[in-house]
Amino acid sequence: MTLTDSDLSELLAAVKAGDMTDTIRTSLAWVLQQLIEAELTSTIGARPHERTDDRTAQRNGHRPKLITTAAGDIELQIPKLRAGSFFPSLLERRRRIDRALFAVVMEAWVHGVSTRKVDDLVKALGGAAGISKSEVSRICAELDRDLEAFRTRRLDGEFPYVFCDATYVKARVGGRVVSRAVVVATGVTASGDREVLGVEVGDSEDGAFWTSFLRSLRARGLSGVQLVISDHHLGINEYLIRWAMRKYKRLYGRVTAAWRWLEGVAQREPHLFAHWRMGVKPTAG
Repeated sequence: MTLTDSDLSELLAAVKAGDMTDTIRTSLAWVLQQLIEAELTSTIGARPHERTDDRTAQRNGHRPKLITTAAGDIELQIPKLRAGSFFPSLLERRRRIDRALFAVVMEAWVHGVSTRKVDDLVKALGGAAGISKSEVSRICAELDRDLEAFRTRRLDGEFPYVFCDATYVKARVGGRVVSRAVVVATGVTASGDREVLGVEVGDSEDGAFWTSFLRSLRARGLSGVQLVISDHHLGINEYLIRWAMRKYKRLYGRVTAAWRWLEGVAQREPHLFAHWRMGVKPTAG
């Protein structure tokens, strides 16, 4: 069938009026889906349910993928494989854009930007539909996974010098904004390279918290430590007391005696720890 100038004019008017938006969006989704399925067939060497000697992989369902286009948001189905992975080349550039957008959302979330402002930011960057609270949470869950993998990674090599520091930040806990301690340990290798060894968040930087944190570093493989440097952290002295009671049988279970022993060490070796040099020395009283 041939379209007349009148038909084309009516079609153009419908598009401008928005009456054809759903049709265009549906058609675009269908075309893109067919291209994706065709690329997968070419990649694995077989159509759905086709038996062939050239097949290299088996299909294993689909996963949804929402993309933003000039016609609006459309949902495509990305094929999955039983072995290996597949991502259509026609969406590769968009995936890079999505990753950049996700990075912006994560950065905004880390700096405490409200969900509403993040939504406005996403719209300004070209996401017509904006972004919901649940979507922000889903994106930032990736950040949580990356951080957890970093915090629990195996510590390889030796770190003769370890710097321990702490700070306090405001955090929302149980519906209330409270002050929480963040402790960080940074290791220095014999060649001078620095590496953040661990980060932990707790209610306070008391001795028990420091003990748990330092034990976790040792459990992850921290070794070769010759000097630990810290500033005004009273919890470090409490940790040293617990260490002494485990190290020396004569001090086992004797807290007061352990404090007196550590006080004597501090008097004989006042520069052994950085926080001792700053005046934060153990006192038996």
